[in-house]
Amino acid sequence: MGNSVPQPYASPGAASWVMRPLARPAARLRLFCLPYAGGAASLFRGWPQSLPADTEVCAVQLPGRGSRFREQPFERLPELVQAVADGLQPFLDRPFALFGHSMGAVVAFELARELRRRGSADPGHLLVSGHQAPRLPDREPPLSHLPDAEFVEEIRRRYQGIPGEVLAEPELLELMLPILRADVRALESYRYAAEAPLECPISCFGGEDDTQLPQEDIEAWREEAGGPFTLRMFPGNHFFFEAAGDAMLQALADDLGPLLHPPSPAWP
Repeated sequence: MGNSVPQPYASPGAASWVMRPLARPAARLRLFCLPYAGGAASLFRGWPQSLPADTEVCAVQLPGRGSRFREQPFERLPELVQAVADGLQPFLDRPFALFGHSMGAVVAFELARELRRRGSADPGHLLVSGHQAPRLPDREPPLSHLPDAEFVEEIRRRYQGIPGEVLAEPELLELMLPILRADVRALESYRYAAEAPLECPISCFGGEDDTQLPQEDIEAWREEAGGPFTLRMFPGNHFFFEAAGDAMLQALADDLGPLLHPPSPAWP
């Protein structure tokens, strides 16, 4: 695995925003991974073993979950993006890419734009999964205001998004619902604002059986790309990326390859 040093899952101090399943201090590239609504950094625990050894997986731990369960989750996306940008600043000392699934895709996109506005380093690649292009309106009505039972049922109907083992444990569901509801509120409060396309390449991933997300809604991400654009579809529903496993991670590795091995300059 190259220069890989096992370390505790949580990073200390200012790194509360970043969880590194496998520390790679000599890595040439950092991949910041943002979870779906209600998700935690632990979703990406197994990723380092399937990605190049010179890539360090940095899973973003949002407030309200995992090691930060005592913190209040954000309910507005702009404030969340600002806080993530602040939290990641110490880790932008080398090339990096951004990956996000579902809600994480919107956060990753707006994070890239926020870093550009700040004059910080730009991501070398934006990889978005399981979400329509941000300029498109939602196809479904808001649901964050619904009573708990209706809220849970609607989440299940749209996204198959609450594991059966959580539904079977009332105490676990009670802990998870405020975080999930806050994340849904943050998404529902999101308002796209037109800006110049991002200069980095954009890769999009979708599930062929995701009933909430037709392929043309993913294809519309192309309008945000000032550079190369790639779209890949995988078997599965909204959470296809978990089932796709090695195939999905191989696609990520392929797309990150040019950042790790840039082409040699042409002779004059």
